[in-house]
Amino acid sequence: MKKEYSMIINGQKVAGGGSPFSVINPATATELSQCPAASLAQLDEAVNAAEEAFKQWQHVSHQDRQKMLHSIADKIEEHAAELAEIVTQEQGKPLGLAQMEVGGAVAWTRYTADLEIPVDVIEDSPNKRIELHRKPLGVVGSILPWNWPLMIAVWHIMPALRSGNTVVVKPSSMTPFNTIRLVELINEVVPAGVINIVTGEGGLGRAMSGHEKIRKIVFTGSTPTGQNIMRNAAGNLKRLTLELGGNDAGIVLPGADVDAIASGIFQTAFLNMGQTCAALKRLYVHDSLYESLSDKLIAIAQQQQVGNGMDEGVSFGPVQNKDQYDLVNELIADAKRQGAAVHSGAAIPEGSGYFISPTIVTNVSDGVRIVDEEQFGPVLPIIRYSHIDEAIQKANASENGLGGSVWGSDLEQAQLVASQLECGTAWINGHAEVLPHAPFGGCKMSGFGVEFGLEGLLEYTVPQLLNINR
Repeated sequence: MKKEYSMIINGQKVAGGGSPFSVINPATATELSQCPAASLAQLDEAVNAAEEAFKQWQHVSHQDRQKMLHSIADKIEEHAAELAEIVTQEQGKPLGLAQMEVGGAVAWTRYTADLEIPVDVIEDSPNKRIELHRKPLGVVGSILPWNWPLMIAVWHIMPALRSGNTVVVKPSSMTPFNTIRLVELINEVVPAGVINIVTGEGGLGRAMSGHEKIRKIVFTGSTPTGQNIMRNAAGNLKRLTLELGGNDAGIVLPGADVDAIASGIFQTAFLNMGQTCAALKRLYVHDSLYESLSDKLIAIAQQQQVGNGMDEGVSFGPVQNKDQYDLVNELIADAKRQGAAVHSGAAIPEGSGYFISPTIVTNVSDGVRIVDEEQFGPVLPIIRYSHIDEAIQKANASENGLGGSVWGSDLEQAQLVASQLECGTAWINGHAEVLPHAPFGGCKMSGFGVEFGLEGLLEYTVPQLLNINR
């Protein structure tokens, strides 16, 4: 029997005001269950509930909010097996990776709980004391993507709650169930109305970004959608944190130890079947290492076991949805037409799931779509270069600027090259590593604002200067 899910508004389970929609299991291309769809009137109800709850929640002590976040982390931990299974069934990733996602959600919640919001003393003299305080904004709207649905929900929600805001969440309609379950668990801890969830499409995201009572939108997703949110947010000058698309470049320096770096490159390029904003998406390799590194990456790709993420031994799940599946296949076909060599050796299971074998593309260059566009899927193009200045120029030619990496044995040279990359995070001998205590965000068309650490937490606050004349 398929499980039934409900939205939560003001602490109560609520049926959708619109027509329910199907959520598809990407490993089988069949319906997992039906999800309720919110009406725009129900969005208003959720925002009004959050606004009312904010009147009291903003005054709850830091210590009490910290305790509540730790209680939420306990509940996520208690229901870890259930949450991981939901993630795998609606998102597609292997169960082991889903379990890691749940574990990350617990760790991020605990770290955020323990953050202290500072009061900065600007002046303390005999005649005057000036203090800089940080106050919560009000109602925060969270609009979520489908690739890391539980983890990114935690990234949005926990700093909002920790800093005294209330929340209205809209998950992706492709992966709503784990977020619904998360919000149910949070509502067992916090007062009614502090966090609410609405599901569906029907203009909900647009209505949230233009809603006069929502004071901040935090969004993870595509650049075009982020641009629309920014336009719609102008009416009440909403605060925005936008973590948008990335086409992250990696540069392998001459002299790099191919045996030492090949596995790390593969794992960070194909993390979550390549469906990660900050995954390594194009790799520039020096002439001297091009063939040997390409061969090693092809061999690793061929060793993967592709299949349903719930099955034992599967290391590689499906692409999450049909549109993305079609796009990735289109980019692979275009690369072939342009003369690239396409290497995809891992067997794909029979059936109707959205499976693409992990694919390495060689003999390809800038100007081909698979290099110039963000594939957001299990394909890595490898581009040859002769001079390091050429590689840096090509890495920076993208309109995106989320992450980048440099791989090499000479750390001083690697750091010099990394400092020239136009991106929010530059990794050396790694990629796609995000940490709860390290601020993370993009530049150029990859968005603005940062998440994580104290800097990320303070984005959910507004400064207020207290100027005291003695």
